[in-house]
Amino acid sequence: MGGDAIAAIPPIYFRLPDYSIAKYWNDMSAAAPNTDFVIYNIPQMSGTTLTPALYAEMRKNPRVIGVKNSSMPTQDIQIFVAESEEDYIVFNGPDEQFISGRVIGAKAGINGTCAVMSDLFLKLNQLIIDKDLGHAKELQHAINSVIYKMVSGRANLYAVTKEILRLNEDLDIGSVRAPVRASI
Repeated sequence: MGGDAIAAIPPIYFRLPDYSIAKYWNDMSAAAPNTDFVIYNIPQMSGTTLTPALYAEMRKNPRVIGVKNSSMPTQDIQIFVAESEEDYIVFNGPDEQFISGRVIGAKAGINGTCAVMSDLFLKLNQLIIDKDLGHAKELQHAINSVIYKMVSGRANLYAVTKEILRLNEDLDIGSVRAPVRASI
């Protein structure tokens, strides 16, 4: 088993000061010294927000290559881009905000629903590169409509994603694990 990079959220049970989170991430990075490290900022799930000060501290680690920002305000992407050197990557997280994240400065996205509609996300990305924002906005709205359908049932988004891959791509990668709801 291998990987190109580690992406890690902060510890989620105890509220920790920035220096403790930095130590946690740096210890994890040190355990895989030849592997790039991407900070995963998802405060609505982890309970911890990546602050500019913590991001600055983490950028001292040569294995840190950037941040996946899944916070809801796209302004956070602007902040991380402004704080970063040119060789850092800021990824957009929320699929529903792909256009917003890219336009405000994210270099790319790490998107869960891209697995079931990669052609649409690739087209959306190209429209953004081409600065065809009118068509990009229309396509983002269409993508969002699919996402809203995917989350409208009783199952978890990732259970739905795996089922779509099984049905459309003949790719059976199993389902989600309890306690996440798997039945569609």
